[in-house]
Amino acid sequence: MVPKTFGDSIEDAVDLFGRGFQAVQEEGRGTHGVRIADIAVEDPITPWLVSRAYRQGYFAMGDGRDGPTSFYSTNMRALMPITGIRVSRSLLRVLKQSDVLLSNDLVEGSHPNFQISFDRDFESVIRGCQRDTEVWINEEIIRVWTQIHREGWGHSCEVWKQGELAGGVYGLAIGGCFFAESMFHRVPNASKVALYHMVERCRSLGFELFDAQFANEHTKSLGAYEIPQEEFLRHLRRIEHKPVVWR
Repeated sequence: MVPKTFGDSIEDAVDLFGRGFQAVQEEGRGTHGVRIADIAVEDPITPWLVSRAYRQGYFAMGDGRDGPTSFYSTNMRALMPITGIRVSRSLLRVLKQSDVLLSNDLVEGSHPNFQISFDRDFESVIRGCQRDTEVWINEEIIRVWTQIHREGWGHSCEVWKQGELAGGVYGLAIGGCFFAESMFHRVPNASKVALYHMVERCRSLGFELFDAQFANEHTKSLGAYEIPQEEFLRHLRRIEHKPVVWR
């Protein structure tokens, strides 16, 4: 069977995913998402499937660390302004004291302030984003997203403090849209610094959208805003094949 693109129905989802997928539609996670498919263990997701799904406005979430992975769609889509996040005075002071590392620069264990790098330790960033509660980054996502990183379209921003990973953010680059997945911090402000630099990098490279999936009070304080899913898809279809080179 040749997979189809996602459509509006459960049947379309099953046609795309194949027989190994059990389609389940439920109004879960409040008004945010519609669960469209549970992936069977014998049919693991692949980078190809992730690309197809994300190009159609879906994103992946796991059910616990070792549970199955499902794809979700939202009624409202959260975006970060590609012009830059909202920076408070206190965050501005932190940013001014931080250093962005060049590709050959070493992370210094004695450095007193934040050091910022890109794509130095993708897997550690994604594992850092795992939570003790409400775990949606499972081992399958870690495996496939790390493979996507090796293929060149999964990217991370790391924030280091005295030689240790203090925070970070990661996501997928597809056409002119960067799909931010999650961020974390072990030191205050580290995730904000990572998000600031990831948005700045994306804008400088020519990305036009910075997807944040869901909006919450924290991301709203940094400038996140929501648009209807239909509007998000119109923008995405316009730029999904835009050639943006990550460098």
